[in-house]
Amino acid sequence: MLRPYESPYSNRYASDAMRRIWSEENKRLLWRKLWVALAETQAEFGLVTPAQAADLRTHMTDLDLPRALEIEAEIKHDVMAEVRTFAEQCPLGGGIIHLGMTSMDIVDNADALRVRDSLGVILEKLRDVLGSLGLLINQWAATPVMAFTHLQPAEPTTLGYRLAQYGQDLLGDWHNLVRMRAGLRGKGVRGAVGTSASFAELLGADRLPEFETRFAEILGMPFFPAVTQTYPRKQDYEVASALAGLGASLYKFAFDLRILQSPPIGELAEPFGAQQVGSSAMPFKRNPINAEKIDSLARWLAQFPRTAWDNAAHSLLERTLDDSANRRTTLPEAFLIADEILITAHRILKDIRVNEPAIQRNMQVYGPFAATERVLMAAVKAGKNRPDGADRQVLHERLRAHSLAAWERTQSGETNDLAMRISADPEFTARLSPQEIASLMDASHHIGDAPRRARQVAGMIAKAVNEPTSQPMNQATYPQSP
Repeated sequence: MLRPYESPYSNRYASDAMRRIWSEENKRLLWRKLWVALAETQAEFGLVTPAQAADLRTHMTDLDLPRALEIEAEIKHDVMAEVRTFAEQCPLGGGIIHLGMTSMDIVDNADALRVRDSLGVILEKLRDVLGSLGLLINQWAATPVMAFTHLQPAEPTTLGYRLAQYGQDLLGDWHNLVRMRAGLRGKGVRGAVGTSASFAELLGADRLPEFETRFAEILGMPFFPAVTQTYPRKQDYEVASALAGLGASLYKFAFDLRILQSPPIGELAEPFGAQQVGSSAMPFKRNPINAEKIDSLARWLAQFPRTAWDNAAHSLLERTLDDSANRRTTLPEAFLIADEILITAHRILKDIRVNEPAIQRNMQVYGPFAATERVLMAAVKAGKNRPDGADRQVLHERLRAHSLAAWERTQSGETNDLAMRISADPEFTARLSPQEIASLMDASHHIGDAPRRARQVAGMIAKAVNEPTSQPMNQATYPQSP
């Protein structure tokens, strides 16, 4: 018998911690914890008895998923199916479960808690990525490499400064995600259209603020001041956008790594295991499968804000149900993807291979072309005090002619003789000594203040990831007993 479809997020991608957060069991356990938190709050306000609330807490973790699914198959309502399953287990408190609530009071508060726990996992993984990246930035801050614009050799930069670009982007993602997590809000217990009408009947309108404040304290999460039947779906859009932004940063890192791992450049490579197989047909292949996986998953992650935007914009009046089905997959999968690409990025960064001979080879081939700017500036400056002066345009044209001739040699596999050509040109030797020309043609010195700036970014990363945040990242924020 064929097995039914299984999602790759169930066994291939993401961490066990993230899978647990978005599991069906954890969702229903959170629902139960919310019902218990509500009952305990109601007991404080005299709406139910402490014994009823205690009965619910006693059976809170006695999940019976087969029974709940059996009831759901009959009544076609997952929340009410869980209410009935829970009530069957609670002889004293079963009758007061869900008192005053609507389904989305449970679903949305549970989703907000799962999002917060998921962001905690993401931030811990991002902390690891930034930590490894910061070490690499410092290690290679002053190592010259050829930079490329338009995928063509340009001028030198440093390896650390190139890595600092990724670090800077990811640091922005870090701040954005920390801010997002700290600002998350739940729906509260506002009922069918967000007015708290049912609780006003139970408590009186004047006691609603005190009641909701107490429930928020037990839950450990503030609520939006204005909601409908749901919390504002704009929050989902902002979360999805923050995760997609993280994906964009890691996508660029992985895409660049794929280019740099290509043998014609060959300066960096992701780790490749001793027993790893690169191709079923070509045994010599060392494919960048980890970087390609990051790009594949991040490309899919980038689509989730579009759906979340539609859910927010199309939530007509006080609520429509056309977001419900897609949120069952978009919310968890966005986090599972982000989790997996962070795991993969950290695996790469911990053991990334730097091919220094390839870096030096590329500098020798392409560096002299970039150094012509230094020669031009020095020759014009030296000619300033000579009777015959120095015409910048004439010197530029001679450098262009020498560069084109040397370029043709490099494309034929011959050595770059640009420095030799300039050293034999009287227009330059009349103004610069052979030693000066040789020094100027060493492009490894043409890196400006890239090392300092790379180390500056590494310092910013270290400061950010070592600062305490307002909430612990790795602790589930489930409601507790008062």
